[in-house]
Amino acid sequence: MATLVFDIETSALPLDHFDEGQREYLFREAERIVDEPARDAKRAEIRQFMSLWPFTSQVVCIAMLNSETARGKVLFTAEDFEPDDAGAGSVQFVPCVDEGELLTAFWEVAKHYDGVVTFNGRGFDVPFLYLRSAILNVPISKKNWLGYRYATDPHCDLAEQLTFYNVSGRDGAARRFNLDFYCKAFGIESPKSQGVTGMDVKELMAAGKFREIAEYCLRDVRATVELYKIWKERLAGIK
Repeated sequence: MATLVFDIETSALPLDHFDEGQREYLFREAERIVDEPARDAKRAEIRQFMSLWPFTSQVVCIAMLNSETARGKVLFTAEDFEPDDAGAGSVQFVPCVDEGELLTAFWEVAKHYDGVVTFNGRGFDVPFLYLRSAILNVPISKKNWLGYRYATDPHCDLAEQLTFYNVSGRDGAARRFNLDFYCKAFGIESPKSQGVTGMDVKELMAAGKFREIAEYCLRDVRATVELYKIWKERLAGIK
């Protein structure tokens, strides 16, 4: 069965994308705070969270690999739309003119896969892609990736598998860690080892460093592939 491993990067839409009513709604909690420094801090916090919500953010990169062959593509929005080493090596970097083109290309690839593997994809990546695609009227080729939570077919979410579906809560033996922590624990090179994290995407976008975002996203996926292999060999089947 062909299995696709993927990860996305997102970036908040500019505030002028929203009308006055939407902006008032987004920052309502902050505006209730009397203390000015505390109010500004809350506004900054909300701005940061906006990159995590599909109605206030956009997909700027999707990296994906075939878990068996390690071949794949990295789709990313960029101001330079010239082909970027297309066909070179096992991974093709594909710049896209906008988010709609990126999502369309992703769903075209996804339809050829039976299963999907993510890290926190059930809680973030998949619903984010579904909602952004719906907003932009991009046809979704795989509508079963949320499916039954307690199953790994068609979607194996490693964040759920490594916590045994949150069996012990926040502080128990199977508490959840981030991908970086799991990678280091299992001897996998961390995607953050080159100094870039998801928190840097906004600044990299502003600086026009679109390829750096793409390469970071690909490192996330490569780490997820390695983690998936370990889970499959050592932990799969535990109930």
